[in-house]
Amino acid sequence: MKNKKNMNRLSIAACTLGACLLMISGCSAEIGSEQWCAELKEKPKGDLTANELSDFARHCIFKSEEKNMQ
Repeated sequence: MKNKKNMNRLSIAACTLGACLLMISGCSAEIGSEQWCAELKEKPKGDLTANELSDFARHCIFKSEEKNMQ
């Protein structure tokens, strides 16, 4: 009986954590948007992941250079 209570508590905790993570990730700006580029410019460079750096270069740096060329 005690084991069943612990499993129920663990299940509830896991569901709550999962729901919180989904809500947090749903609030971030779309990759490549002006808001996203601005957020990454403000973020400390040491905190950026390799994927973020790649996306930032592709969507924010090269995209703005293309606009200037037109």
